[in-house]
Amino acid sequence: MFGFLQSTERKMRENADNWLQLADKIGHYRRDELTAAQAQALRAKCADLRLLLRQRADAAKLKLGIEALEGVLRPVGGTFYPKSAMVENVEFFLVAAIIVLGIRTFFLQPFKIPTNSMWPTYYGMTAENLPPGSPVPGPLEAVFRFFAFGAQRRAAVAPGDGEIAVKFFTNGVVGCMERSAHKWLIVPTQVREYTFYVDGAEATVQVPLDFGDFDRVVRETLLGGADGWTYLQQAIQQGRAQRSEILVREGTDNVRPAYLVRLGRTVRAGDPIVRFDLMTGDQLFVDRLSYHFVPPKVGDGFVFRTRNIPLIGADQYYVKRLVGLPGDTLEIRPPVLYRNGRPITGADAFRRNAGRIAPYQGYTNGRKGDLNYLGWLAPGETLTVEPHVFLALGDNSRNSQDGRYWGFVPEKDVVGRPLFVYFPFTRRWGPAR
Repeated sequence: MFGFLQSTERKMRENADNWLQLADKIGHYRRDELTAAQAQALRAKCADLRLLLRQRADAAKLKLGIEALEGVLRPVGGTFYPKSAMVENVEFFLVAAIIVLGIRTFFLQPFKIPTNSMWPTYYGMTAENLPPGSPVPGPLEAVFRFFAFGAQRRAAVAPGDGEIAVKFFTNGVVGCMERSAHKWLIVPTQVREYTFYVDGAEATVQVPLDFGDFDRVVRETLLGGADGWTYLQQAIQQGRAQRSEILVREGTDNVRPAYLVRLGRTVRAGDPIVRFDLMTGDQLFVDRLSYHFVPPKVGDGFVFRTRNIPLIGADQYYVKRLVGLPGDTLEIRPPVLYRNGRPITGADAFRRNAGRIAPYQGYTNGRKGDLNYLGWLAPGETLTVEPHVFLALGDNSRNSQDGRYWGFVPEKDVVGRPLFVYFPFTRRWGPAR
């Protein structure tokens, strides 16, 4: 790294050492294939170079000794020397890949926060709304925002002139369909596709499957700030909603009831219906080493795999906050989470939630009756953590699918704790909280 500070003699001595190591390697690995004359010549040139090193010869003499040794190595080196550029590159990338995999498996694993269940401690994907008529970042600023914040432009563009309509599910959420796509044009992935209608013609926009901020963009841009449920009820009463349905997953027959609602807003061809920058979620390094030596403690950021949690139904990595160890008893009396009869301690997020210190909003109870979910920690209920498992909750209790809904985290599936937020370059960059 600091080779430019070394003297010419020092560099040449290190170079000579490297050549001698290569010669020894060839001598050991190819001794059964070398003729007696070749072996003798190799030993002689190595001895000459070692003598020069012991005599602390100057750089010019060392260079001559290296060239003499190299002249012998070229015809006897076999696959060790000389090597083609392709072989050297393959070896370099193979070794680099092994090192990266080793670091990822045993020490540090990169992890991207997809949702806002841990907001505001960690940010998932969010939208910076750029409604029609507002200023938008220019090309240079857009490039800067991409590299600094992971910002990517999304827009649904009007295919013609006319009135905008959109489908809402019956709970007031903007309707969408899950479909297959490709990330970076190569990697298969799943996306949500939202469709707007301009006098019957379709305009679509796609977002990642875990992106949960689209309803806010529609609410701010097209609904005058009203929530989708209220707007849908008003549209039904005023005769602006037509009963419809949505195919919610490509390649299936999974259909949900919906309403096609005329929004009373008109656009011209080429105008954006909605437009926003999709901001990447926090990307952090996970410490995979510590929990091999010290047990997890309450208050830790907590990364784990979901493969053995049946109600999640997928093998993914989640990040929540550890709130319960085996034997602990938990209870939620909003906004406070209680552990073993006392307000929980161990993390600043606990204190901020208990005091509803903005933007933290406090802990909320689980809801009984939610389809396919447990509804643990409902009002008035306590929960005791079983042996060999942990309980993890999100800091954003009002918007977190966590242990209240799908249960305990098996001890064997614990991965580690967040260590450092390395991207994007916001005020959250730095040691994880």
